[in-house]
Order: sequence, then C-alpha cells, then structure tokens
Amino acid sequence: MTLPKRLCLWCVVMLDPLVFMMGKFEARFPVDRAYFESHLWGQQAGDLLRVGLTSYAVRLLQDVYFLDWQIDPDTPVRRKQAIGEIESSKAMSTLYAPADGRIVRFNEALLNDPSLINADNYEQGWLYEFVTTSPLLSPEDYLKVLDAGWDQTQRMLKNQFNE
Repeated sequence: MTLPKRLCLWCVVMLDPLVFMMGKFEARFPVDRAYFESHLWGQQAGDLLRVGLTSYAVRLLQDVYFLDWQIDPDTPVRRKQAIGEIESSKAMSTLYAPADGRIVRFNEALLNDPSLINADNYEQGWLYEFVTTSPLLSPEDYLKVLDAGWDQTQRMLKNQFNE
C-alpha cells in the first residue's frame, strides 16, 4: 500500500505513549495530543479542543468521585479562572481554566459518573470542549515540566502523609 506523501506516518501507526515515573507508578502520556502545564491534555475534536486530566493529575488526585461546574457551557474564560470543583479520596480541588478561551460544552457523562476520569481519562473521561488560541506543550515538553517539578511534588506528598 502506498501512502499519499502528505499523510504523516504517525497518523497511520499508533505510537507508544511517553512514560513519567512517579516513584514506582507510571504516568502515561499519549503522543497524539498536546498538554497544558496545569496537568491537562488537549486533543483536536473537529474545530474544538477536547480537554481532560492527565494521568499524572489523576494519580495525584486518586479516586475521583465528584465533579461540579461553576460556569455554564459556552462561557468565555480567562487563564486561571475557577471553573469547577473536583473531589477525590485525596482532596477537594478547584478546577481552573488552563488558558484564555471559551468552554463550549461539558462532558455530561461525568456528572453522572465521574469515575470515568479514573478509569479512562484519555477517552471517555474528558472534561470539556474548549476554544483557545493559546499554545500548548508537546508531550516531550510536558514531561520536562513534570521532571522539573517532581522533587517539589514528592516533598508535598511526603508532608501530607506525615501530618
């Protein structure tokens, strides 16, 4: 089979995800999407960017069991604007917009079953669809961000367990 010259090889062959070791646990990052420094991934879904939590974020949160949005669909947002809350066995956390843009639609399935975030964060567990012109990180650059902050994250986690 001859491929058209403009069709890239990675579009045809599924590449292995990148892996970041969180101690003895693996956090996997598909290379078919881009990433925000705030531990969210973004993948093109037509004209929109589908956004979800990375496996790094899910591992830190542990078992997600509650999700609530503080804004309505089709709402313009600013970077670091509070947009919702997520509760897990570890903590209640505020969710912030990763960039300036507009949140078009929420994944309604998560309101009924937020455990999809734990089970399938890169497919069925996506959070919302977003429009932004802000640049995202490549998978390789996102791993560099994780590596640079891992010592601090480990210290924070050890302090939580020692309280």
